[in-house]
Amino acid sequence: MDWFSYLVAGIMVYVAVAIFILGMTYQIYQWLRAPKTRIKTGVFPKPGSAVTRWGEIAIDSFTFPQAMKADRTMWVFTILFHFALLGAFVGHLRLIHEITPLFNLLGGTQGMDRFAFWSGSLMGVLLLVALIYYLLRRQVSPYKEISVPEDFILLLLLILVVAMGDYMRFLGKVHTTDYRAYLQSLIALRPAFPKVLADSSTKWALVLHVLFANLLFIYFPFSKLVHLIATFPANLARRV
Repeated sequence: MDWFSYLVAGIMVYVAVAIFILGMTYQIYQWLRAPKTRIKTGVFPKPGSAVTRWGEIAIDSFTFPQAMKADRTMWVFTILFHFALLGAFVGHLRLIHEITPLFNLLGGTQGMDRFAFWSGSLMGVLLLVALIYYLLRRQVSPYKEISVPEDFILLLLLILVVAMGDYMRFLGKVHTTDYRAYLQSLIALRPAFPKVLADSSTKWALVLHVLFANLLFIYFPFSKLVHLIATFPANLARRV
């Protein structure tokens, strides 16, 4: 690694993860310290059974019915964004360890690579389209008037992370195993690029991808994105 790559794709990763964990721990501590109320906040009518209640909590958390009632177009892009985000997260797990059942089902490395290319490409495109929609939506009334600088900072960070990821997916010449070698070097606390990655122009796309992801991780606990963590407890309070 050159010094900049080592700083961004090595040391800064550990700093970002540490700040993320400490920041989220602080946020959860603050939530737990919030004054409790004896007033029931659940919506009427109250679910008749625990199974029904947990089912409604799941629907509220994963299908966003309030968003659909408010703006159907936004709801469609919200579903696309969260579906693609989940797909991208699962895809990144392959960089830690190959998903063995799927690997065997698809007939080995070549089948897995083809599946990962098309599924990963689709998720990356859907993420970018949804984020661009969110950004453009902020340019028109009434959303323009209620937007604050943080909204644009978060959207631009997300767009840059996804754009660099899409670049590596569509134009990068480095195999998954080389990315996995880099990630495993991070886990082993000895950050390094394998030779193929270090000698490739794709290295800079990866470094920028990691840089923007680091900034997002650092900012996450103190931003509006915390709602991703708080959504489930909030929906739980609505259904008790």
